[in-house]
This record gives sequence, structure tokens and C-alpha cells, in this order.
Amino acid sequence: MSLGFLQIGIAGVDLSSAEAGLSAWLAAGFHGDMHYMAAHGLKRARPAELIPGTVSVITVRMDYLPSSTPVKPGEWQAMEFSRLQRPTEGIVSVYARGRDYHKVMRARLQKLSERIAEHVEKLGHRAFTDSAPVLEAELASRSGQGWRGKHTLLLNREAGSMFFLGEIYVDLALPPSEPVTPHCGSCSACIDVCPTHAIIAPYKLDARRCISYLTIEHAGPIPLELRPLMGNRIYGCDDCQLICPWNKFAQRSALPDFDERQGLTGQQLVTLFSWTEEEFLRFTEGSPIRRIGHERWLRNVAVAMGNALRTTGTEGSALRESLQARVHHPSELVKEHVLWALAQ
Repeated sequence: MSLGFLQIGIAGVDLSSAEAGLSAWLAAGFHGDMHYMAAHGLKRARPAELIPGTVSVITVRMDYLPSSTPVKPGEWQAMEFSRLQRPTEGIVSVYARGRDYHKVMRARLQKLSERIAEHVEKLGHRAFTDSAPVLEAELASRSGQGWRGKHTLLLNREAGSMFFLGEIYVDLALPPSEPVTPHCGSCSACIDVCPTHAIIAPYKLDARRCISYLTIEHAGPIPLELRPLMGNRIYGCDDCQLICPWNKFAQRSALPDFDERQGLTGQQLVTLFSWTEEEFLRFTEGSPIRRIGHERWLRNVAVAMGNALRTTGTEGSALRESLQARVHHPSELVKEHVLWALAQ
């Protein structure tokens, strides 16, 4: 608990039963531009091949809801959904409003490794958090952290899904934790709410349609048919988590790292679109948003501005004026999305 982890589990390294599903997902092209997913192939399902000598995997989870999140069940979800009704405001996924979780988790996983090393003669280990070919959700579910929801994310009865996962591959033989039974039942709320219908069937996600993928992982033009469905979501999408009944149990983080930064929550699109590259780098320093770069940031915000133009009244002139200022942007990617937005 002192490191911010709410649960620790142990998984074995035999993930062979997950290989067929991974291969089929890659073969269908559902990974889109995430070429690293295919490049590592089945190594994701073979921890001992990724890190030779690995015998067990220690898994952890860390809550990330900001401390300011309303405590009353359902209140914070309603507050987040209400942002969709303010089309001139940009929506950044909840997890990305504070410090980059990679930095937070990696440092704390290293401290946990050091504590374990104090009790064994020699420890071979390697820590990961969404940073290598690791089947995170699979390992977490096998180690009792929760079960895979129909949206493919991990769900926990006491914490919903608003948490980060991390792993430590170790060369110690540790007794595995008991997995938990799934509790989604006949619920299909996450499938029904997805704006782009990216969850094509229970437990099957086509990342190429997912707004989180489109705004973060995808480097090129956003498909024309998906742009209007993105609304004012400019970095990530939380809809499938917001609607999930289990997230009434989501916990606020005890770490100040994940508290919302000024300027990233409730900010007007016109303001976000006006950021120079220098300002973008300054305002997103230490944030996961910085990873996408200024060009993709402008692309995402331009799409949201185009969507806003279809629904706004008096604010439309400010949106158009802001977009016009970028019509001759040196990036063809930005220019294309600006022209699309103006045509709305």
C-alpha cells in the first residue's frame, strides 16, 4: 500500500491458451498501425522468451481517479458524460489528466523489486508497465486482479476498471494467485455505448475503430467516416468504462500524481488549438499526452472543432477563425483535418 499498489498477484508463465486468440486478432488486422504488436508476435504470450529465465510474473494494479473525483456513486460518470454536451470543450481521457503513469508505475515497481530482493539471495527481474510485448490484462486476470470485461479491459469487483496495471518478471518460482470468476453476465452496456462500434463482439475489439487508438496510436489521417463519431474527444475515450456498472466501485487514487492538471480539463478547443509547439510541450511536460506530439494534437483538436461547428451557434465564428489561422499549416496532416473541419 505504501507504494500505491492496491493489489499484488502472481501468475505463471504458461499463456499458451491465449496464443490462438492473439494470433487471430493480429491476423484480422485489428491492431491497425500498432505494428509493434505484430512484430513481437507470440512473444507476448511467452514471458520466458521475452525475458529468459522468467518463472513467475508479479502483477500489480494502481487506481488513478483524481482525488477531486466525487465520491457519490454515479456522480463522476454523469459529470464526465456531460462533457459531451459541451462541444466546444475538449475531452481528455481521465487517466491522462495527471502525470504520465509510465513514470509513476515504473519507479514504484522498481522499489517493489528492491524490497523483494532484500529477502532472496539473488533476484533476476524486469519491470514493465504498458512498455513491452506483455499480455498485461491476461496476466492480471490469471493472477486474480479481476476478469476481462466485454470491452477487453480488466474489471475488479472492488475497483471497477479505473486502474493501471504493471508487471515484474522474476526468476523465482512463486505460488500463483487464484483467478476470479467473471461477473459481466448478460450486460452489454460497453458494447452498446461505444461511439464508433469498436467492440465488434463481446471480448473482441477492433482497435482501428477505437477513439483511444485513433487519437493516440494512429499516426495518419483519421478515417472520414469515423471523424463525426469522435465528438469532442481529443485524447482517448472513456465511454465504455463510464457506462460500466462495476465502476460505481472505482476508487480515487491516494497519489497526487494523478490529480488533474490545470489547462487539460474543461478547456476550450480554440485555446487548445492555439498552442504553439513550444506551448504544447510546456503544458504537457510529464504528461502521457506529450507522446503524440504537436502535429497529432492539432489533428485531433481540428476534428473536434469540425464536429463542434455542426452543433454550435454563436461560438462558430471563433472556431472558424481559429481553424482559418491553420489553413496553411506546413503539415499536410494538419491541413487536411483543418479543411475538413471548416467544411462542416
